[in-house]
Amino acid sequence: MDSLTGFGWLLAATPIGSWFAIAAGILTLGFLGAPFAVWTLGISAALWVMGAPIPVFGAITAIFVLLNLPPIRRTLLSIPVAKLMDKLKLMPVISETERVALEAGTTWVDAELFSGKPDYNMIRKEPYSKLPAHEQAFIENQVKTVCSMASDWEIYKNKDLPPAVWDYLKKERFFGMIVPKEFGGLGFTAAGHSEVIAHLATHSGPLAITVMVPNSLGPAELLAHYGTDKQKQHYLPRLARGEEIPCFALTEPNAGSDAGSLQSSATVFRGDDGNLYLRLNWEKRYITLAAVATLVGLAVRLYDPENLLGKGKDLGITCVLVPANTKGVVLGQRHNPMGVPFYNCPTTGKDVVVSIDQIIGGADGAGRGWQMLMECLAAGRALSLPSQAAGGAKAVTRLASAYAVVRRQFGISIGQFEGIEEPLARIAGITYAMEAARVFAVGAIDAGKKPAVVSAIAKYNQTELARKVVNDAMDVLGGAGISRGPRNQIANAYISLPISITVEGANILTRTMIIFGQGAIRCHPYAYKEVKALMEKDYASFDRAFWGHIGHVVRNACRSIVLSWSRGRLAAVPSSPVARYYRKLSWASASFAIMADIAMGSLGGSLKLKEKLTGRYADVLSWMYLATAILRRYEAEGYKAEHKVAFEWAIQYAFAQIQQAFDGIFSNFEVPGIGWLFRGPIAFWSHLNRIGSMPSDKLGHALAKAIQQPGAFRDDMTHGIISDQLPASNNLIEHAFTLSHLATDILAKISNAVKAGKLPKRRANLLVKEALAAQIITDKEAAMLESANTAREEAVKVDSFTLDEFRPTLMDSETNRRGFGT
Repeated sequence: MDSLTGFGWLLAATPIGSWFAIAAGILTLGFLGAPFAVWTLGISAALWVMGAPIPVFGAITAIFVLLNLPPIRRTLLSIPVAKLMDKLKLMPVISETERVALEAGTTWVDAELFSGKPDYNMIRKEPYSKLPAHEQAFIENQVKTVCSMASDWEIYKNKDLPPAVWDYLKKERFFGMIVPKEFGGLGFTAAGHSEVIAHLATHSGPLAITVMVPNSLGPAELLAHYGTDKQKQHYLPRLARGEEIPCFALTEPNAGSDAGSLQSSATVFRGDDGNLYLRLNWEKRYITLAAVATLVGLAVRLYDPENLLGKGKDLGITCVLVPANTKGVVLGQRHNPMGVPFYNCPTTGKDVVVSIDQIIGGADGAGRGWQMLMECLAAGRALSLPSQAAGGAKAVTRLASAYAVVRRQFGISIGQFEGIEEPLARIAGITYAMEAARVFAVGAIDAGKKPAVVSAIAKYNQTELARKVVNDAMDVLGGAGISRGPRNQIANAYISLPISITVEGANILTRTMIIFGQGAIRCHPYAYKEVKALMEKDYASFDRAFWGHIGHVVRNACRSIVLSWSRGRLAAVPSSPVARYYRKLSWASASFAIMADIAMGSLGGSLKLKEKLTGRYADVLSWMYLATAILRRYEAEGYKAEHKVAFEWAIQYAFAQIQQAFDGIFSNFEVPGIGWLFRGPIAFWSHLNRIGSMPSDKLGHALAKAIQQPGAFRDDMTHGIISDQLPASNNLIEHAFTLSHLATDILAKISNAVKAGKLPKRRANLLVKEALAAQIITDKEAAMLESANTAREEAVKVDSFTLDEFRPTLMDSETNRRGFGT
């Protein structure tokens, strides 16, 4: 009897080989995600084969059978578990503002990656965006035209766009790209909108920002989605034509990323005429275009002390439109954001009175402002700044790769030095990944999705990667990168980088709070259902979600073990030339899914406070998404042979970042009772069995060499550059780049003659006359070398100024003192 009680029969009746069979059976059922009924049959069969005593067999089988009956399972287990979880606060408490943010938008490939078993058939069917013909024509004509009308240097020098550029932008409805055609706008697709911003960013940051902001979160988008018919008919045509210049004021001195702390207010009152009005008071800052805006969008907290709207006294965040000429509105000041000359401004309002009809959506829109903002941001974050970053990265790639060929040291192009090859490979590889992520995301938006988590991933990663690309290019260009002037096409980008890192949600908080914090609840197949069911005391829904979650955990635990031991080889993936990377992605997804559940289960509501940990989880999720986008691009573009080197570098880099993030999670998993397991054995195993490592020097050499060659590969990697409208300095560098390559074979002739003793030992480019005299080269070849040398000399020059030009004038000093003036 003692042996039966202690399961002595199990040890006595089960040889060692059977234990392996049992383990294999459990892993197989878990790996396949077998239903609970199959587990029940499997366990019962195993007990019978092992000769379990009848009482043990009957008891265990009965338990599993009862667990298959939801009403009994709910009463005996689910309800007590729900009450215990509620008492111990194992689930995060979700505020109303958090709930709105969580329910805004949709999930997309982020949910597949979070699942632990991505559906690649679905992912590979996702559209890879292409422009309609009329939008491509707009880029070829209007976009190129506006870029020809002003140089970035002149915009910086004058601290504004030229008046003619402002007029052209209005005339050609650049500010109405997102306004539907029925209201006089361009009605562009997300792809077209993104391409315009990306193209403009290759020419001038302030120009791109000026066009970007009216087409981003603000009055036009809010009106198009939530405005009344009367509001749409009145404002949207004016916004499309540029008759109204909009801004949207959200940020305050004490409410940045914490928008729920807004102090700006609107109070409902009844006027002497019997109509309802709002009395507005606000203090806002960092508001783009505010100083020149004619229509101010405001996020305020709405109060109705007399309950005139019948919705209560504190209605919450509300979006209101205020004409800039309304009494009490204060505009006309500018901030100085790193000296970048786009309009970024403070605005205040004191006892500003507008009609209740100025609430976006009318009275029905009262209190719905936070919902409106979150739903728009769910897609918008993936468009503006990511497009600007990707476009800028392509311009930097073009510039750095040309300069590496044109600039010569020790008799050869600097791009041939391994020290330069390394950053050049990073520039090209990261740019490939950025463009893949940009096009992938806008394709989803055009397909009707609003991927909130992917939008946050896009904004954070694209701006951070742009910073890496520009920093590397500054190292390649050296003195040519730091000497400002009309010839310098990178210093302004370098100076402005902190702005994109800061706006539309500070990157630190986006990484540590939003990507995984929102993703863990929103993308998880069961977590939000459990939280919502607990909050609503809906035990039937909790029962379904909880046991589904248990099955999810078991499946991913088994998948992570099997895929880790097999290095992903047992994952079911599409038949493809890049199938091995899909296997790695399945392995990463399963490992991430189980680690996410372990973190949520062990840390509960306190997980949101572990920002170093959640930041590393965000890194894994981010780079899984980027790897997916890289795979999608390579496949959608037809596995081009010339693209393979960029694809291989980018995908390997992505998996190296995933591995680095996992290393950080395992090494810092401070959970009582189980933390040692992750910091010790699991971390050690992960170190031995790595998902990815950085691209090899050999691969980096091949990519750096490829991006320095003229032709299809370089043109594809930098598609979207306004090449025929670029400032003269970039044309000079491209011209010198072309001539340098044409001169390569001629220089090789001279070098060979030096080695043969036919010419003195000097650098080949200094021996043109001697080589011509010795008939080693022809007159035509000598002329080509002279042209190449002249072009190189001109291209590597940097700007200089007289002391009077460099010394600020009295007017400049007064303007700087005031902060740009108006």
